[in-house]
Amino acid sequence: MRNFAWSCFTVTGSIDAYLLYKEFEAIQGRGESPDQEGEEEEIG
Repeated sequence: MRNFAWSCFTVTGSIDAYLLYKEFEAIQGRGESPDQEGEEEEIG
């Protein structure tokens, strides 16, 4: 997912994509997976 966010940023220059990339980078720095962030995805 991090690579996808970076690819989107490099192609589009989207600030949102860059911020998403940096958020994934920060999560990895803390040694967590994105799923452990406390936000649960709702299905349906």
